[in-house]
Amino acid sequence: MKEILKEKTCCFTGHRVIPARVLPALAGELEQTLRRLIGEGVRYFGAGGALGFDTLAAETVLRLKGEYPDVRLILVLPCRDQTRGWKETDVRRYRDIASRADKVVYTAEHYSPGCMHRRNRHLVENSSVCVAWCTRETGGSAYTAAYARQRGLRLVMLGAGE
Repeated sequence: MKEILKEKTCCFTGHRVIPARVLPALAGELEQTLRRLIGEGVRYFGAGGALGFDTLAAETVLRLKGEYPDVRLILVLPCRDQTRGWKETDVRRYRDIASRADKVVYTAEHYSPGCMHRRNRHLVENSSVCVAWCTRETGGSAYTAAYARQRGLRLVMLGAGE
């Protein structure tokens, strides 16, 4: 059963800062990609709850649920206190996404070194597809995309606005 779910699961990885000039094209490319994946039978979408690309991906999945009611958003969060230090507007947006997600999983109770890494590995290890927006060769998104490739996931690299 777990392998069947994995075959129908997509995770996301991407940068926390999306330049305003890039956002419209990236959002359009992401939506087209998700529609294609849904057409191919993907039904579960795992997002890490970070600012930037994770938020864009989660909100896009939630919007598409209106058209595709069998689609599910699963938040895989690194810790319960992930939003400490965030701006209030970002916290409200995060809480709205979490309240509308179909499932929320925490990989740790509190922030600790390595909890983000565990979250990223969990997302990859439970997916067959990874949609990535990665414009640098270093950092968490680059690591996660490389890990997805190493684990044999189909890696869809978005390039809008580059």
